Amino acid sequence: MTDRIYTVLFVCTGNSARSILAEALMNQMGRGRIRAYSAGSTPKGEVNPFTLHALAKLGLPTTGYRSKGWEEFATPEAPALDFVFTVCDKAAGEVCPVWPGQPVTAHWGMPDPAAVEGSDDAKRKAFLDASYLLKRRIDLLLALPHDSLDRMSLQNAVRDIGQQ
Repeated sequence: MTDRIYTVLFVCTGNSARSILAEALMNQMGRGRIRAYSAGSTPKGEVNPFTLHALAKLGLPTTGYRSKGWEEFATPEAPALDFVFTVCDKAAGEVCPVWPGQPVTAHWGMPDPAAVEGSDDAKRKAFLDASYLLKRRIDLLLALPHDSLDRMSLQNAVRDIGQQ
């Protein structure tokens, strides 16, 4: 990557678990080269407490996150997006807004840790498992030679990451 700062949006339905985890991980792993955001099609209005627990276990900040709608990122004054990733199957099937900046898009679907039933230990494990999968995908994205790939190659590469 060049000195350019890339902008990434992670989208899920409720914006309380997977997309928040991805936002936090990308902001930390991108080391200032990437500014990540998250949003939902029908936001829950609050961040899942197990999301915050997973972030704490990973040594990431646990404050400053909020469950918000994706319409915030589809306005003329919104940041131009370089990448948009859906991280849940429900959001991937919805009609998304037209994103400013014509970003590269991909579906990085994964199981919903918030849907896990059972003990709090089982739920904490599900959120950590989701975090590890997102971390792996973000590692692969960050390793891509962005500057030497044409748009179509980059589009294919980010879609492939979601299939791994």
